[in-house]
Amino acid sequence: MRRSVAIMPEAFLCDAVRTPIGRYGGALSTVRADDLAAIPIKALTERSTRADWEQLDDVFLGCANQAGEDNRNLARMAVLLAGLPERIPGATVNRLCGSGMEAVGQAARAIKCGEAELLIAGGAESMSRAPFVIGKAETAFSRNQRFHDTTLGWRFVNPLIEREYGIDSMPQTAENVAAEYRITREDQDAFAYRSHLRAANAQAEHRFDEEIVPPREPGKNAPLLAHDEQVRAATTPQALAKLPTPFRDGGTITAGNSSGINDGACAVLLASEGAAGKHGLTPKARIVAMTSIGVAPRIMGIGPAPATEKLIARVGITLDEIGVIELNEAFASQSLAVLRLLGLPDNAPRVNADGGAIALGHPLGMSGARLVAHATYRLHREKQRYALCTMCIGVGQGIALLLERV
Repeated sequence: MRRSVAIMPEAFLCDAVRTPIGRYGGALSTVRADDLAAIPIKALTERSTRADWEQLDDVFLGCANQAGEDNRNLARMAVLLAGLPERIPGATVNRLCGSGMEAVGQAARAIKCGEAELLIAGGAESMSRAPFVIGKAETAFSRNQRFHDTTLGWRFVNPLIEREYGIDSMPQTAENVAAEYRITREDQDAFAYRSHLRAANAQAEHRFDEEIVPPREPGKNAPLLAHDEQVRAATTPQALAKLPTPFRDGGTITAGNSSGINDGACAVLLASEGAAGKHGLTPKARIVAMTSIGVAPRIMGIGPAPATEKLIARVGITLDEIGVIELNEAFASQSLAVLRLLGLPDNAPRVNADGGAIALGHPLGMSGARLVAHATYRLHREKQRYALCTMCIGVGQGIALLLERV
C-alpha cells in the first residue's frame, strides 16, 4: 500500500507586542510578574478582534527565576489574568536567558508538527521583585541558615558543579571572555556607547512605538511607563570610561558596558497558514528554525557564535544572506567576541540597529521574545528577507532562531 506524504505546516508570526522595559526598582517594580506577563497577552487579544480566542491551543511563556510571585506556572496565571477563556492552558519554560526565545521556538514546533494551530508565546521577568530565599536546615536543630538573592546568578550550588565547572558569576564570565578573546575596555565602552546612541535614536524616531503597549495602573489614564526606561541618551564615551571595574582587579567589565537588571514582558501570536486565514490574521514572518548548543560555563557569553553556525548550517544559508541580526547584549565583551568569531565588524549596521540590551535592558525571561518581536518589525521596515535572533545563556549555552519575512 502506498503511503501518503504529509506536508509539514509552517508556523507564522502574526503579531508581537511588549511592555516597555523598566529599570531595577523603577516604574514597573510595583507590578507583579504574573500581572506583567498578562499585559502583552491581553494587548494581542485586543489587537486581533476577529480571532476566536476559544480556539487558542496553548500559551508558552519563558521565565528564568520563578522563585517568588512568578512561581506556580507564570503562563497559566497570565492566561487567567489576561481574561482568556479558562479552557486555555499555559506552560512556563526555562532556558534561563533564552527562555523567551525557547517559548517561541516550542510554540512554532507545535504548529509545524500539527499538534496546534494558534498559540501565544513570549516571556516575562520582574527582576526588581525577585525575592530572597532561605534553604531548609540540613540537620536536626540546625542553627545555620543560608539566604540567597534570586535576582541573578547561582544559588543552592551543587558542589560537583562547582568543582568541575566553577560557579563564575555572570560578570566574571564576561571578564573571562574579555581576557580569553582579548577584548579591550576601550572597545567594550565604544560598543556600549553605540548601543545607547542607536537606542536613543530609535526612540526619537518612534521605531519602537508599534511594538510597545504602555502598562497602566488600574483606574488611571496615565501609563506607568511609556518607553524603555534604561536608555541613556546623554551618556558619553568619557563618562563610560570613568566607571569602576568591580568584578575583577584590573578587569574591564563595568555597569556601563553590561546589560541591566530589568523588568518587562513580551508576547507574540503564532499561527498556521490555515489558522491565520480563519482568524483574520496577517502573517508577518515565518519561523524557519531554532537551534541551541552548549559551551563552557565559564565563557558562556560566546554561545551565540556556535549556535548561529549550527543554525545556518542546518538551514543551508550563509550569514551574508541575513539582513537583520538581533544579538542580545548581555555584556559588551561577549557581544564583541561573538561578532568577531562570526567574522562581523564591531559596528555592523545590521546588528542591533536600534540598540540592544546594554541600552534597553535585559529582563531575563522576556529578552528572547523581544529579540524575535523587534526583528520582525525590522524585517518589514528595512525590507530584508531573513532575520537572525541569538543570545548567550547562563551555565553555558547559546540559542539562535531564524525568521523569514512574509
